[in-house]
Amino acid sequence: MEDGENSGGTFDGPYNKLTYQDDISGDEHSLFSNQEKQQVSMSMMRPEFSLNHYKLLTVSLAVLAVILLVVDIGLGVYYNTLTGGQHAVMDISKEVAKLQAAYSTALQSRDEAKKHLAREISEQQLTKWELEHENRRSKAYEKQADKLQVEIATLKSHIPMIKEGCRHCLPGWTFINSLCYYFAFSEDISRRSWQEARQFCTKQGGDLAVIDSREKHLSISNLINNYHDPGRPVSQTGLWIGLRDVEEEGTWRWLDGTRLAEGYWNDGEPNNIGNEDCAAAYPRDNPFKSWNDAPCNYELKWICQMAPRSAG
Repeated sequence: MEDGENSGGTFDGPYNKLTYQDDISGDEHSLFSNQEKQQVSMSMMRPEFSLNHYKLLTVSLAVLAVILLVVDIGLGVYYNTLTGGQHAVMDISKEVAKLQAAYSTALQSRDEAKKHLAREISEQQLTKWELEHENRRSKAYEKQADKLQVEIATLKSHIPMIKEGCRHCLPGWTFINSLCYYFAFSEDISRRSWQEARQFCTKQGGDLAVIDSREKHLSISNLINNYHDPGRPVSQTGLWIGLRDVEEEGTWRWLDGTRLAEGYWNDGEPNNIGNEDCAAAYPRDNPFKSWNDAPCNYELKWICQMAPRSAG
């Protein structure tokens, strides 16, 4: 039995060994088959294809990441824009409110400035009017001063005549060319018609002046011009003289009946407009144009004439 066992063992041994080897061979064959398959499959997959596949996957992931990053950044920017826009709107609203307040203040300041300007213009106008008033007063004072200077000069030049007048004439009369003359210059004496003026002279012992020579005319004209008031209307500056054409129109005669030999008429005179039959002397720069004819009932000043009294 032992032999059998041994022989069996021996039999079994080789069998077993064979079986193991077969198994091993089968396993090895299977292993080799798998390896071969793997080798075949690996051999069937090309390295370039695998590398490109990985590159494409990597690029796709990178592009996707970039897109996600861009979207994220865009959303962040958009959010910031919205948030910043709200802040900007609020800031703009505040600025608009400030500008509105500043505009209202500016309008108020402008209105105040307009009121102030109106007051200044009104005061300036008042000052202008006052200045014009003062200028008129100043000019009036200058005229009065000039008039006084003329009167002083006239009085000085007439001092000799006044002295002689005191010797030869009544008080208030002036001695000129050996005759006494009275000039009704004073405003205290009212103007009178030609006939009333003659009555005044005759009551004093004289008559209206007879100016029948060049020397008499120039002396009387000079005196009239010196006492002339420029502010008085020309129509009121005349002085009646003893000359008229009552008896015959256009034939002028002195009070003693002597016919006028040489007259000192103004241009266009005598014109007898309105029945002008009496003559008057007027103050004019040109003494040879100083006479006008006028209605005898017209009221003017006058000149009287009287013979001088003796020196004794």
